[in-house]
Amino acid sequence: MTDLTPSMHPLLATAQALFPRLSARSNEIESARRLPPDLSAELAREGFFRMMIPRSLGGLELHPALFFQIIEALAKADGATGWCVMIGASTALASAWLPEPSAQTVYGAPDAITGGMAAPIGRAERVEGGYRVTGRWSWVSGGQHCQWLVGGAVVTEEGKPRMVAEGIPETRLCFFPAQSVVLHDTWFASGLCGTGSLDMEVKDLFVPEAYAVSFLGPRRVTAPLYGFPFGLLGMGIPAVALGIARRAIDEFIALSNQKTLVLERRQLAARPAAQEAVSVAEATVRSARAFVLEALNALYDESTRGTVSLRSRAELRLAMTHATRCAARAVDGLYEAAGGSAVFRTSPLQRCFRDVHVATQHAMVAPPTLELIGGLLLGLDLPAPTL
Repeated sequence: MTDLTPSMHPLLATAQALFPRLSARSNEIESARRLPPDLSAELAREGFFRMMIPRSLGGLELHPALFFQIIEALAKADGATGWCVMIGASTALASAWLPEPSAQTVYGAPDAITGGMAAPIGRAERVEGGYRVTGRWSWVSGGQHCQWLVGGAVVTEEGKPRMVAEGIPETRLCFFPAQSVVLHDTWFASGLCGTGSLDMEVKDLFVPEAYAVSFLGPRRVTAPLYGFPFGLLGMGIPAVALGIARRAIDEFIALSNQKTLVLERRQLAARPAAQEAVSVAEATVRSARAFVLEALNALYDESTRGTVSLRSRAELRLAMTHATRCAARAVDGLYEAAGGSAVFRTSPLQRCFRDVHVATQHAMVAPPTLELIGGLLLGLDLPAPTL
């Protein structure tokens, strides 16, 4: 299994070096309910939003395991920052499907940032030269600092969905210039407050054919990184969750050596329940992380040889869902073992608790994914076009 270290890529070293500054700005980020403009601009200058862009467009085209570790490091410092970078970087995967001129327009600038929502919630009526798109999408994280936004849409003709197979409508990922989009301030959430995950809306917006792509269609860039797009779109979610869980472990260890239990007249670290909690959390996080990295490396290696199998894609999604939920369980155990001090806003543990439970609600790692994966592992012939 690939073991990537800061010495192997400077961007991971940069992500780790940002820890003290990002951590110090967590309260500011949460209060603003978005990334501060100077921070998003700095992250763009450093290249974090170009991790998944092809080298032919001036991107980094990183190995997915390295991408995973970079997101994990940022999320350890601040969950919202890790999430916003994850969304921006993974959205840029679409650059490998856009025609070259469109890709240059959207991603040619070194500080380009894109975001949006890939779920096909909108409607794209087929017209001459492109589509008329109408829709409103929620969970548009980091939309305030994007120059372009994307929205998934079902393709229609004369108001009726175009079908590519029985029960499966044609969909497109449509690119919108940010100035053509209305952002609705709806993000008043329990956790990941600083992600600015607003609602986005367009009405009867013309999108040229060259700015509407399908991940199910042929890709322009055939590098191995782009051989399993749906897995790559979601793999940053467990990276964020595991980064948050790692922060919770570190914070619990620090608290345990500082907090004195008045009635017991000993440090929290001396309590057996605390010792068990940190042991369980450490084992839970590290084993879940190992499963994700194993699945990522295996799928990438398979992509270098050709088309990846449905079984491999299912195993990656299983690892992603498992890791995200394991991260939440680890944080839960530490939060409970920390006692009353963990409920105060001054405690990083309460933010870890809130943030990780928002991450678990993403559809890519929600419990229904286990039903589909379980059916495939049991040998059932199930439709899985977006696995």
